Amino acid sequence: MSVYLIGVGSFSDGVVVVGAGVTGLTTAVHLAENGLSVVVYSRDRPGETTSCAAAAFWGPHMVDDDRAKRWGLFTLERLIELAAQPGTGVEMLWGVEAERVPGLPSGYLSWLPDVRDCGPRELPDGFRRGWRYETPVVEMPEYLSHLEERFRLAGGRIEIAEVASLSELADTAAVIVNCAGHGAGVLASDGELEAVRGEIVVVEMPGLSEFFIELDDGSNELTYFVPQGDRVVLGGTWYPGRADTAVDWSAAREIVRRCARIEPRLSDAKILDVRVGIRPVRSKVRLERVDLDGAIVIHNYGHGGGGVGLSWGCARDAFELVTAKASVGGA
Repeated sequence: MSVYLIGVGSFSDGVVVVGAGVTGLTTAVHLAENGLSVVVYSRDRPGETTSCAAAAFWGPHMVDDDRAKRWGLFTLERLIELAAQPGTGVEMLWGVEAERVPGLPSGYLSWLPDVRDCGPRELPDGFRRGWRYETPVVEMPEYLSHLEERFRLAGGRIEIAEVASLSELADTAAVIVNCAGHGAGVLASDGELEAVRGEIVVVEMPGLSEFFIELDDGSNELTYFVPQGDRVVLGGTWYPGRADTAVDWSAAREIVRRCARIEPRLSDAKILDVRVGIRPVRSKVRLERVDLDGAIVIHNYGHGGGGVGLSWGCARDAFELVTAKASVGGA
């Protein structure tokens, strides 16, 4: 692979962001809207990135990091603001998170202002405990388009470029921000980053108004459904060590079957799309500043299944690192 900088020209005084998924694009928007000159290099357009395969609803899903609360709460504020604006792809939605074996709710639910225990009649058959709350949900294709437009209006631009190494960019920009998702580990020679394959199914809306999430049972199957406009996103899968992106129709049919057991109206809903994405999973999110061949590199990757839910908080910290106003410890 190589990096193609055709028509880019000198950018030695600006910031290069590698990756145009939700983490990279949000970071680029935050940098550009705070007065920095930014260009994004990405193999794919935002709407073609793995982020489009996210469900996506707010929360630091599959993230074990003591900084997640700070990042998550800041992101929650931003998403609530966006939900009040038309055309962003973000809306506030009520729903239920439940489990078949009684236990504790997801830790991040304690960060929300209005969470209550469900009564027995509010739970589907087979579930023993649940919690009802309101949270932002995001229709990713529309949301990424919104972010791309904001970035353009802030003076940024996106170059379709295959980046082989961060060193090749050292002469191109004063600062490089590595937001390349599951590809970030290769660029950073980070053997800890693991690709985790996920698949979702998009169906026509059969009249649902609330989301449902089954708490993780430790298997590779994640069961949830999220209404998004005239569609419903059904999930999902969690396959560590896999980065293949071809649709697995057997897995897709199983996703529909599991969701329809909980909500029968989904059983005959027309399938509109099946999306596959690769989650960048790490023991801790890597958000830190390092030196590389005379350039400053900010690593911002390893968000697992929480890229959307942590995006604005991580973008804010990346900005502070870029401008050297703060030091955020890496992991």
